[in-house]
Amino acid sequence: MAARRSPPGAREREGPRAPAAGSDQVHSWMLVTSQTLGTVWRIAKGSVMLAASCLVAALCYFRRMHCDFGHWLKWWIGYLQRKFKRNLSVEAEVDLLSYCAREWKGETPRAKLMRKAYEELFWRHHIKCVRLVKRDNYDALRSVLFQIFSQGLSFPSWMKEKDIVKLPEKLLFSQGCNWIQQYSFGPEKYTGSNVFGKLRKCVELLKTQWTEFSGIKDYYKRGSMCNILFSDVLLEYKLYEALKFIMLYQVTEVYEQMKTNKVIPSLFQLLFSRETSSDPLSFMMNHLNSVGDTCGLEQIDMFILGYSLEIKMKVFRLFKFNSRDFEVCYPDLPPREWPEISLLTENDRHYHVPIF
Repeated sequence: MAARRSPPGAREREGPRAPAAGSDQVHSWMLVTSQTLGTVWRIAKGSVMLAASCLVAALCYFRRMHCDFGHWLKWWIGYLQRKFKRNLSVEAEVDLLSYCAREWKGETPRAKLMRKAYEELFWRHHIKCVRLVKRDNYDALRSVLFQIFSQGLSFPSWMKEKDIVKLPEKLLFSQGCNWIQQYSFGPEKYTGSNVFGKLRKCVELLKTQWTEFSGIKDYYKRGSMCNILFSDVLLEYKLYEALKFIMLYQVTEVYEQMKTNKVIPSLFQLLFSRETSSDPLSFMMNHLNSVGDTCGLEQIDMFILGYSLEIKMKVFRLFKFNSRDFEVCYPDLPPREWPEISLLTENDRHYHVPIF
């Protein structure tokens, strides 16, 4: 049986339907894909922008923290440096001529004299640097003791033969010096019977520190230890009071020798010839008790200090430039075997440490 044929018009009407359905599917797929990609892109773009914003915020935060930390660290470093510098009573080395140029400007006669004196130290005496010493009424003792310790000098010969810790009691019980109870520790006035215990502690500290420094052979280690010691105010003052007492002890010893008609050094003859220091008591009351409080060491005291410690102290007195008193020694004729230290002063009141 023959198949039924569709009308020609119907075949024409049905033929284009398959291509139209495929086109719609392709179009739908492209639309969905486009929407998906757009959504993914928006999400990715938002995520990237959010991450970038977070990164920028984090960088800004850390940058600010870095700046704040830098300012904080700088402030603390400056504070510690200022504090350390303020407490360090013997400062680090500075160039001699640079210090002179900074301190002595202008064209006044004194400024010109000082500049010439410093140039003399630099060119003729080969002093290249200076260590500035804290300006107070202990600075002469500080300058001397700093060099003794930094150079590792040994005890004076008489200190090796005697236990200096027992000297306060010796003055009281062996020589009847009851007046020692009126000894003043710098700005601290009368201390009564407690003076012996305090003096003993001061002298014991001096002996301990001196023994320790003289036993150190390494120069840089001694320098490091000096920086530590000379930044401790309380320890320093005890050491200076011990030196004052050593001077008083020597004055008392020489005075006892003079009473027995023994020959005494000329510097002590000069000391006892003054009305204000005719004996150990008047020397202590009128001169030594004021040291560290209202005044420093006088020239005659510098002679006694050098004699007591058995050291030759060469002092450059800059204000005496172009005179015979520009360079002096305390004492003036020391034995050759005594070690030598050097000081410089602009006014006979404050002393600094020259570095060759």
